[in-house]
Amino acid sequence: QVQLVESGGGLVQAGGSLRLSCAASGRIFSSYVMGWFRQAPGKEREFVTAINWSRFSTYYNDSVKGRFTISRDNAKNTVYLQMNSLKPEDAAVYYCAACFSNLATMCRSREKYDYWGQGTPVTVSS
Repeated sequence: QVQLVESGGGLVQAGGSLRLSCAASGRIFSSYVMGWFRQAPGKEREFVTAINWSRFSTYYNDSVKGRFTISRDNAKNTVYLQMNSLKPEDAAVYYCAACFSNLATMCRSREKYDYWGQGTPVTVSS
């Protein structure tokens, strides 16, 4: 089975940038889309973005389009989330997850994901 470990969370000022990493202990092949979710206190876990093996297929939540970028390094078995122009509303625990599909658009809901990391917290100060 796949084990995922997130890192890179922390405190950043509004307007700043942060990059999250998600390392898989098991090899992730072309059958898995990798995605990011986030959950703020008192709110449901929401989809942020996802990417497939070939990097042709991506999907972004409208709230982060133009500010966040997802990428993956298949040789290193790692997926990244580059977050720019951060806003206080972006503060949340961010989770990495794996979805058994080859299309990011098929992995837009949390019910589609088979594996989850433990989460890494992101705090945005204003």
